[in-house]
Formats: sequence, C-alpha cells, structure tokens
Amino acid sequence: MDDSLAPEAVRPLLRGSFGREYLYVESCPSTQRLLGPEDAEGTVAVADEQTEGRGRLGRRWHAPAGTSILCSVLLRPCVPAERWPELTLVAARACAEAVTAATALATALKEPNDVLIEGKKIAGILGEAREGYVVLGIGVNVNVAASELPRRVDIPATSLLEESGQQVPRGPLLVAFLERLESGYRAWVQSSEP
Repeated sequence: MDDSLAPEAVRPLLRGSFGREYLYVESCPSTQRLLGPEDAEGTVAVADEQTEGRGRLGRRWHAPAGTSILCSVLLRPCVPAERWPELTLVAARACAEAVTAATALATALKEPNDVLIEGKKIAGILGEAREGYVVLGIGVNVNVAASELPRRVDIPATSLLEESGQQVPRGPLLVAFLERLESGYRAWVQSSEP
C-alpha cells in the first residue's frame, strides 16, 4: 500500500480549500513550528515524523516515522479571541467523523481534545492561539503497531491498525479530516456571527 503524505499523493484528493497550501517535510521537531503569520488560512503543515511532538499540557506525543497523521492547520477566525479555544473541539469532532468514515469504527470525544475508540486514545488536538491566528495541531495514530504505542500515559493509546486489524491509508484519511474540519470551521464561524 502506498501510504505517502507527500504533496503529489495528497493534493489530487483534496476537495475543499484547506490543504491547497500544503507544506510537507519528512521530519521536523513539530509541525506547529512550520506555520507562521505569513501563511494563508487553511494552510496545512504535515510531517512523517516529529522529534518534539507534544500534546495538551506539554505532554509528549510520540509516533514512529511514517505511521501516523501529524499535521497542523492555520486558521484566521473572525470571531472574538475568547472563543478561539472552541476550535479544539471543532477539530476533535472533525477527526472523529473522519476516522469513523474511513474505518466504520465508533469514536467518542473526551473533551476538550481527545478522540477515543473503546476508551483508548486514537488522536489528540493541540490548539495554539497566536497574534491574529490559531494553529491546530493534530496527531492520529494510524498504522502504529501495538508494540510501538506509548505505555506510560493517562489514557491507554491505540491505533487504527490495532482497532481495525488492517492498514489504513493515511492520505485519504487526512483529506477526509481536512474536508470535515473546513465544514465544521465554516459552520462555527457562521454560528458566531451576530
């Protein structure tokens, strides 16, 4: 199975505007650091490996190279900044919907930022507000073998490979997530208008 997240594998699958600006690196400390004030809304940064990936409350997010979706999305919401933390839940819902659509596995949310399958963590969202924009970091354990999942964690970890019993193509899953994130984000912005 070709499981590339390189631009030539992902761009042809895109259906919305999120991801049209697509930054891809094989390895980096964190995709959160690849996006900045010069980037357009909907720009996506993707890596096959993060050497300093992190989750909420500074927790470490580790995934073996080439096994997971590790990405960040830049948003410029025209909504009061005090509401920006809600975007973490918007992204978590989009992730849960994409996982269910791709695998038929039932997902649940552990607010504000975790996606679970059978009580085990499959994905996490990290929202960071910056001057005039938000960067949402997303980590999804896709094709991680049980032996490579983290052990010393508050919530047991799992992967789509472990839960479904088969490899899941990362590119189509990423595209499904971006499509649902864009839709959820637009609806959230619209619902915030006076």
